[in-house]
Amino acid sequence: MNNQKVLIIGMVWPEPNSSAAGTRMLQLIGLLQQNGCEIIFASAASDSEFAFDVTQIGIGKVSIVLNDASFDEFVKTLNPQMVLFDRFVTEEQFGWRVAENCPNALRILDTEDLHFLRLARQLAFKEKREFSTHDLFSDTAKREIASILRCDLSLIISKTEMELLKNDFKIDASLLHYLPFLVDEIKERVIESWPGFSDRKDFVFIGNFLHEPNWNTVQYLKETIWPRINELLPDVSLQVYGAYPSQKALQLHKPFENFYINGRATSATAVVKKARVVLAPIRFGAGAKGKLIEAMQCGTPSVTTTIGAESMHGNFSWNGTIANDPEEIAKAAAELYQNETLWKQSQSNGITIINNRYSKHIFEKNFIDAISEIQSKLAKHRQQNFIGAILQHHLLTSTKYLSRWIEAKNSKN
Repeated sequence: MNNQKVLIIGMVWPEPNSSAAGTRMLQLIGLLQQNGCEIIFASAASDSEFAFDVTQIGIGKVSIVLNDASFDEFVKTLNPQMVLFDRFVTEEQFGWRVAENCPNALRILDTEDLHFLRLARQLAFKEKREFSTHDLFSDTAKREIASILRCDLSLIISKTEMELLKNDFKIDASLLHYLPFLVDEIKERVIESWPGFSDRKDFVFIGNFLHEPNWNTVQYLKETIWPRINELLPDVSLQVYGAYPSQKALQLHKPFENFYINGRATSATAVVKKARVVLAPIRFGAGAKGKLIEAMQCGTPSVTTTIGAESMHGNFSWNGTIANDPEEIAKAAAELYQNETLWKQSQSNGITIINNRYSKHIFEKNFIDAISEIQSKLAKHRQQNFIGAILQHHLLTSTKYLSRWIEAKNSKN
């Protein structure tokens, strides 16, 4: 892959200190750079003061415009060998333009998580009923699955989602590639640098408030879980951190109840390392939870739900406790907080999970090999995905003319 030009089209500029999606994007960038790729990162989003400056690591940075022919000229001139779309909405917006102007470029979709799965679970939760497979077949699912089929390869972060796509939606395995979070193996020197049990205090939850599963978790903690834990451990606090807290979130700050809303953490890692337990009773969501990976990387045990731990630990014991009932969550949290033996064993479990399921050296070569193999037989690969070609044809026809109409309308204003 040496000297390949790669265009990444981001839904937003990466914010690794704000979200797991930002962290994931920088992991992908690092892997591609390591394999000799020249990377240009483009986005139609507004810049943010919290965005990572990709130019610091030798990445080209380009602002692009939605529904504008300037992108066509840009991508044609750039002529990348590979285009990576950050989430399916970005592929919807720019995929047809890439296909039209750079037909030989490999098109890869990074799903982050399956949006339609997260939204289906969220809807079932809000309607106070059990989630069922029927909930999956939504308009969002049609859009996201169509995007997956139009691309040459889609990156899936969760094995549960891999199975769902293959079994429930009959997506051919050749279009999917399992690529979890890619992190460094936890070695002895890292473990020795962690604060010990007695040097840590309090519970912590950390997550971007713009992400609905996180905001819901904070509400659940405040209303249901924390009162129970606070009764069991009256001298212990819950420290909640997260980017973009709303006024409604800030109003939950109640120091007299040992419940603290702290806003954005300058260093999420520092915050998690100081805490004794990560408390993350997530009630709906999808993908893999970056906050729970980070907990393991910091040697901090966690209490989460079945949804929170979904697809993350395989056959290995969890880095703490998995519970779904509020009483069980509270009791498990108090026990883990007080029991040093259990705490140390949970920390050890987290090391095992990271080193066996997320260590980047396990996955990097397979990913690069998969790209090289598809590129070597791209025409045949696309012939075998005829439904994808049909969807590409119809999207190009319909979206192209809608986009041209918007473009013409904008030019008159």
